[in-house]
Amino acid sequence: MMFTLKHLAAVRAVVLIAAASLGSACSTGGDAKQPEQTQVAKGEVARGGWAPAELSEVKGVPIAALRSAVQQRLAGSHPATVGEDAWKHTKNLYARFQQAPLWMSEDGLEKDRAGALTNAVLAASTDAVRIDDYPVAELAQAIADVRNTKQPTAEQLANADVLLTAAYASLGEDLLVGSVDPKSVGQAWHIDAKEENVDSALVRTLSMMPLDKSISAMRPGDEEYAAMQKELTRYRELVAKGGWQPVPAGKPLKRGQTDSPQRLAALRARLQAEGIDVASVPPASPAGSDTGTGARRSAASGSAVFDDGLAAAVAQFQARHGINVDSSLGTETLNSLNVPAAYRLGQIAANLERARWMPRSLGSRYIYVNVPAFHLSAFDAGKPTLEMKVIVGQEYEDKATPVFSDSMEFVVFRPYWNITPDIQAKEIGPKVASNPGYLAENDMEYYKDGGTTRIRQKPGPKNSLGFVKFLFPNDFNIYLHDTPNHELFDKDVRAFSHGCIRVEKPAELAQWVLGWDAAKVDEAMQNGKDNQQIKLPKKIPVYIAYGTTYMRDGQLYFGNDLYHRDDQLVKAIAEGALPSDRAVKALEALKRIATS
Repeated sequence: MMFTLKHLAAVRAVVLIAAASLGSACSTGGDAKQPEQTQVAKGEVARGGWAPAELSEVKGVPIAALRSAVQQRLAGSHPATVGEDAWKHTKNLYARFQQAPLWMSEDGLEKDRAGALTNAVLAASTDAVRIDDYPVAELAQAIADVRNTKQPTAEQLANADVLLTAAYASLGEDLLVGSVDPKSVGQAWHIDAKEENVDSALVRTLSMMPLDKSISAMRPGDEEYAAMQKELTRYRELVAKGGWQPVPAGKPLKRGQTDSPQRLAALRARLQAEGIDVASVPPASPAGSDTGTGARRSAASGSAVFDDGLAAAVAQFQARHGINVDSSLGTETLNSLNVPAAYRLGQIAANLERARWMPRSLGSRYIYVNVPAFHLSAFDAGKPTLEMKVIVGQEYEDKATPVFSDSMEFVVFRPYWNITPDIQAKEIGPKVASNPGYLAENDMEYYKDGGTTRIRQKPGPKNSLGFVKFLFPNDFNIYLHDTPNHELFDKDVRAFSHGCIRVEKPAELAQWVLGWDAAKVDEAMQNGKDNQQIKLPKKIPVYIAYGTTYMRDGQLYFGNDLYHRDDQLVKAIAEGALPSDRAVKALEALKRIATS
C-alpha cells in the first residue's frame, strides 16, 4: 500500500484539527478502566443533557415530511461504506428517538453537534480504525448539499442526518467493541466484548454533553492505550520516511568479534531507526594486553568490531522484542531486526484493536496476565499493586494458552496434581512403562476417579504445581500455580507449561487474593494440610490476554508472538494502520467542509 509524506501530512493535519476541537477529550491518565462498559469518563460528561429538539420544521421543511424522508432513507439500502451491523445500530437509534432527526435544528444542521461528530471521525485515525468503513465522502457531500442550498429538500436533510448517524454508529461500534471479529482472524479469543450493549451505549453517549468528550470516552481510557496511539503516529512517520533498511545476512556475532564495516554500519543504523542509541565502545581487552593504541584504532575505525556499545544496543533490542537477551547477533535477532517497519506499525494497530475487544470495565480489583509479555499484574482501584513474571503454555499441539476471562474463587495450598488423561497417556504412561520406579521417584501414585485409574502427584517439594494453586473455574481447565522450577523465571522467553500459568511470586499472590499476612501464607504452604482449599472472601476477575505490543516504563515493547496470531489480524487492520489514498482524500474533504 502506498503511503507518502504528502499523505502523512494530510492525515496529521486532519488529526491536529480534530485534536484542537476535542481539547482534553482523549484521556491519558486517571483510572485504568471505566466503571462500566457504557459509562463514560468520570467528571467530563454531564448525564441526560440532550434530547432531539421538538421541531415543527427544519429550514422550512415540515417535520412530518422530514420524519417520513428519514424513514424512507432507512428503508433503503445502507451506504456501501457502512457495515450491516452499523446500519442496524443506526436504525435502532432512530427507533429509540421515534424517527426524529438527530442532528438538526430549525436552521438546518445543528452545527456544534455535527462538528463534534465530524471531529471525532477525523480523530479516529489515531485509533487505527479503518476510515474506509465510514461514509466520509458521502457525509462531506451531504453536509455541503444542505449548507450550500438555500432551500434543501426533505430528502437532502434526511440523507445528511442519516449519514451523520451512520458515521456515529460506525465509529461508536469500532471504539466500543472493535472493527474486526476476533473469531474471523484466528485469535483463540474468548472474552466477550458485549456487542449486545452497543445500542444502549450509543443512546447514552448521544444523550450526554458535551458530545465530543462523550464520544471520545467510548474508546479505552487507560494510559497504555493513549501511549500506543502516540507510538502509532511515530511509526507512521517512520514508514512514511521509508522505514529502515535490512541488516545484511552474515555470520552470528558475539561481543568483540569482527565483521564487514558495511554490515555493522547497517546494524547501527537499524537500531538507531527504532530509537536505540548505539555508543561506539572498544571491545574489552584481556588482562595484560595492549589497551592503548590498538583498542583506540579499533574504536575509531569502529566500523569492523561488534563492540560493547553494539552489544549493549542489541541487548536492548532483544529485551524489547521478546528475544532471549544474550547481547549477540544471532539468527532470531537478525530476523526480528529485519521485520519491516510497516509490519511493526501493523502490530501496533492490531493491538489497539485487541484493546477495543476488551470490556471497558475490568473491575476495581482484578488480575491481568499478558501472555506474550510473560507478565502478571494485580490491580486495586485501577492501579497495579503487584507484578510478577509468569510461565505460559508452549506454542505447539494443545498447549497454547487461550485468551479468556473468569473469576477466581479458591486458593488450594499443598495441592495434588491430578494429571489429565491426555498427559497421562502421552507423557507419564510411556515413562512408567520404560521405568517402573518412575512414580515413586516423582512422588506420584495411582488413584481411582470413578471407575478410571488415574495418576496424581502428591503434595510436596516435587509437586509440579508447587505449594499453592489459584482456581478460576473455566472451560479450558487453566489456572495459576506455583512451581518447583523457579530457575525458569530467569529466562527471557518463558513458554514451557501445558497451558496453565506458573507464577513467579506465589506467596505474594496468595497474600493479595486472600488478604492474609506473609506468616499465615507461609505456614499454609509449608506446614498446612494437604490439598487445603480456601474460598476467597470475594471473587476476583482474572483476564488472560494476548497483547504483542505493550508499554512498559514508558517504552514500547514488541512481545513474543508465541502462537502466531498477529499475521491475520495485521492484514485485517492494515487499512487502519495505513489509511488508503481514497480515505486520505475523503478525510481532507470532510475536514474542509467541517471547518468552513
